[in-house]
Amino acid sequence: MTLFWIICAALLIVALLFVVLPLWRKTGKNNDVLRDAANLEILRDQSAELDADLRNGMLTQDAYEQGKRELQARLLEEVNTAEQPVKPPRNPAKILAVALVFLLPLSSVLLYRHLGNTMALLPQQQGAAGSFEILRSEASLQKLEKELEKRPENPDGWWMLARSYTELRRFPEAARAYQHLVELVPNEAQLWASYADIYAMAHDRTLQGEVIKFLDKALALDANNMTALALSGNSAMERGDYAAAINHWQKLIGQLPPDSQDAQMILRGIQQAHEFLASQKDGKAKSASTPPAKAAQPKPGAAGSQLSGKVSLSPALAGKVAPTDTVFIMARAAEGTNMPPLAALRKQVKDLPLQFTLDDSMAMQSQLKLSGFDQVVVVARVSKSGTPKAQPGDLQGVTGAVKSGAKDVNVVIDSVVQ
Repeated sequence: MTLFWIICAALLIVALLFVVLPLWRKTGKNNDVLRDAANLEILRDQSAELDADLRNGMLTQDAYEQGKRELQARLLEEVNTAEQPVKPPRNPAKILAVALVFLLPLSSVLLYRHLGNTMALLPQQQGAAGSFEILRSEASLQKLEKELEKRPENPDGWWMLARSYTELRRFPEAARAYQHLVELVPNEAQLWASYADIYAMAHDRTLQGEVIKFLDKALALDANNMTALALSGNSAMERGDYAAAINHWQKLIGQLPPDSQDAQMILRGIQQAHEFLASQKDGKAKSASTPPAKAAQPKPGAAGSQLSGKVSLSPALAGKVAPTDTVFIMARAAEGTNMPPLAALRKQVKDLPLQFTLDDSMAMQSQLKLSGFDQVVVVARVSKSGTPKAQPGDLQGVTGAVKSGAKDVNVVIDSVVQ
């Protein structure tokens, strides 16, 4: 973006030179000189005519001398007038030139801020990995961090840093970069929506609290932003506001190709929200974040993908748990969709270490199944409250992205939820 403004300034200076210099050169002094020269030329011509008339006998000597005296008097009058100190008149051309020097740059900047698109100066999110370099080495990331400490008002740098950390699944650092970015470019809906997505990923994938504020900001800037509508619908489902979820997703569905996989998934989500809403009105409210009781006892040989592995507790955290504490083992979509878990299993600490298997029969929502996603992450959490939603003080372990049908996935519960 810095290079863009430098180029704009250079072009503006060139434009000013073309407009201002000709106006500045049109001075009143030059006009006076030209007028005096013209008057003297006329007097010379008239003197020559008198000489010719005398030679040709068309004038008497007296008439000739009288004409000469009149010409000399007019010449003296012209000389005296030119020598008199005269206050130079205001030059409208100079005034216009000075006004343009200030008005042209000011009007250009104001028009760009009103009609331009600052987001277009940033690499586009679509296909971002191909449009600019993703930094993957720690040395490159640290170098960029230090450069941004020196020049924090550089949205290009914060954008690259945010996307690089996102690609590396270092979501807390990515969220921090997005925070700087939205401060520099506060009026772009897509940035706020992406910030909300990454912020949720950095805070146990919950779409509540600050995330709602970010999504509201994105929709205030662009009511049809697809990312914000999708995440707002998921957020509403998470907190049990099914009517709001339906409203957001209905706005989204109109922007998707009818036959696309995304459209079909959103339609199923709307149908599910209608079912929950109907149950809620009947006094039988269902929480979108509470798994069915039968999910804890899946039937062997369930259809679709099966994800299996081992969950263990780090010895360093053994003193922080009780044998009867609840352990949730969940598979979530690897990308930042922030949807409910695709499959969940409930055990107790006394069962650890344990072998687990997750499959489509453990789906928490009928339209969101393990077999519908290529890559997932596995979360194992010791819940002090006995609920799936993470609370401060819970213990958990999270894997990187794995195939939805992976075997021998190893999950170690080794961190404390803050």
